Amino acid sequence: MNTSNRQRWIRTAILFGAVYAVIGIVLAAPTNSAPADQVRIWRLTAWVVSALAFAAHLWYEHFRVRNSALRTALHMSLAVALGAFGLAASANVDALWVGSNHQRLLTFARRVACADRSPGICGRAGSGSRTRTNTKEQLVR
Repeated sequence: MNTSNRQRWIRTAILFGAVYAVIGIVLAAPTNSAPADQVRIWRLTAWVVSALAFAAHLWYEHFRVRNSALRTALHMSLAVALGAFGLAASANVDALWVGSNHQRLLTFARRVACADRSPGICGRAGSGSRTRTNTKEQLVR
């Protein structure tokens, strides 16, 4: 694979990742003050538009560029991961912007996920002003 092909697929993955993130962000905005039945419609719309973008990306990677199935899956999974990262980052920015207090839930989830690992591996991100780390036994109680 030469450099121009490598740069092309990375640009394509970033582009589709941005498309997935924008779809999630833009189509989630009307759900903030909508009734429950309209929220379902907006979520279904976001799902359908994302599925169409996914199909377009699949067509491009497999049929237009003629990549193998493995390479197509790798490129598409990178784009989806970038889109998910963008959506998660925008949710955190939104939480900071509106002053949400869900950081404690994220901290708890990180602590549960990192309970068996050393602090050097998982780090202290999100621990706030707390200085001690809970063990699994303390979290289960």
